[in-house]
Amino acid sequence: MKKQFLYQNKKTSYSITGNGKPVVFIHGFGEDGDVWKNQVEFLKDKFKLIIPDLPGSGQSEMIDDMSMEGMADVIHAIIREEKLEACPIIGHSMGGYITLAIADKYPGDITAFGLFHSSAYADSEEKKAVRLKGIDFIRQHGAFEFLKTAIPNLFSQQTKDEQPELIAEQVAASNNFSREALVSYYEAMMKRPDRTEMLQKAAVQVLFIMGKYDMAIPLTDGLEQCQLPEKSYIHILQKSGHMGMLEEADASNWILEKFLLEI
Repeated sequence: MKKQFLYQNKKTSYSITGNGKPVVFIHGFGEDGDVWKNQVEFLKDKFKLIIPDLPGSGQSEMIDDMSMEGMADVIHAIIREEKLEACPIIGHSMGGYITLAIADKYPGDITAFGLFHSSAYADSEEKKAVRLKGIDFIRQHGAFEFLKTAIPNLFSQQTKDEQPELIAEQVAASNNFSREALVSYYEAMMKRPDRTEMLQKAAVQVLFIMGKYDMAIPLTDGLEQCQLPEKSYIHILQKSGHMGMLEEADASNWILEKFLLEI
């Protein structure tokens, strides 16, 4: 079921599917809530899945504050809108950055959280330089031309060889982003703080799902960070790049179900 409400007079869209314990899934850059479709189908009989379109993605309008903290405010508003006390939150890539911002700003909203191909590290200077080049390209050529080039690089070579339709489908689904939204996401990611302290002091259980061939969030980064929380659940997808929920959907589904049932 798709739902909408106004957040600061901007349309905010999210879906609710299934019954049971509520769980929020937050998508990443250049995606919308549909990226979780495999997980929704698998988990809907055991959990109530709340999946937003972040501001500027899908059917949600951009907001004034497009920082990680600003988007965390939107997720907090959705949790309040649904009258939830607290729930697990799973974030993919940029969605993981937002999840960490929620854990920092609204710790009472979270009973556990997952970083799915994500990181608590701030952008390095090298990463910021890459994002600045991306911003220039987006401004010159448009959002879709950028995503057509960027999305295939998120998948492992094995996925490219064996499941090219997955990549084509993801590229096709990315044709409704504005230049402004993508630039805002990149600027927000460049400005986000290091949140490794959030992992060190996490009072809840933390799930790490990493891709062996992830070029966006290197496996070494994840392996360093997964040692920080008091209690971590650690999984490495052996065939995936940065899009394990699509590349290894079955494995991802079982990992998520086991984590969500155990916490």
